[in-house]
Amino acid sequence: MRRFFTLLRHETRVLFIAPSTYVAAFLFLLIMGFVFQGVVETYSRSPQNSPPVVIFFQLFWLPVFFIVPLLTMKSFAEEKRHGTLETLLTTPVSPSQVVLAKFFAAYLLYAVFWLLTLGFSAILHSQARDPRLWEIGPTAGGYLFILLSGLLFVAIGIFASSLTRNQLVSGILSFTLLFGVIIGSRYLADLTASGLQFLPVSDEWLAYPQVFQHGEDFSRGVFDTRPIAFYLSTAALFLILSVLTIESKIWRS
Repeated sequence: MRRFFTLLRHETRVLFIAPSTYVAAFLFLLIMGFVFQGVVETYSRSPQNSPPVVIFFQLFWLPVFFIVPLLTMKSFAEEKRHGTLETLLTTPVSPSQVVLAKFFAAYLLYAVFWLLTLGFSAILHSQARDPRLWEIGPTAGGYLFILLSGLLFVAIGIFASSLTRNQLVSGILSFTLLFGVIIGSRYLADLTASGLQFLPVSDEWLAYPQVFQHGEDFSRGVFDTRPIAFYLSTAALFLILSVLTIESKIWRS
């Protein structure tokens, strides 16, 4: 465990000094700030059935598509390009420790970025002083969904980076996989709902990975163990695949 925490501190420090991290943070806060402003303006023009924070979390996918690739594309691709991965793996650390250290370092920054958006709601509450604009239940549920789904999204980014030595290819692959998980699953469910059946699976199975539905349920206070199991199990799957990819690199060496 001591070696793992040493790796984790190193990976976290590397991310904190990387220019791409600050570019990602700036773009994230800029985009989500405009999103939150638009939600509040919509809310002020006409009454809404949901508080602003619920609508805000429905647009979670906007930053995910660029934040996750920026945070993870250098994880293994940079190590492979400079030839430092082989050196790292000759030290008394296991591939699983390396993968988990890079994963938790990227996930920590991902969580910090999202938690910074609490400032938007705090500013709104201090200015408007309307209790309807700051409801603890939807806010807590929304952030729980963000932190839970982030496990899967960051694991996908780590897996994409483990497959290549090119950062650009890693970023594109990460974006493609994220798009497939978030948008593709919803598209298949919509096709099935319209009467078009392309896959030999039931509607219940297609409803299982519906990320948008999970976000809406959590932000409305509807908690189900199935989404929790989905994100934990699929995140573990992508991390295992990352470990196997790195181990195959050792055997080829």
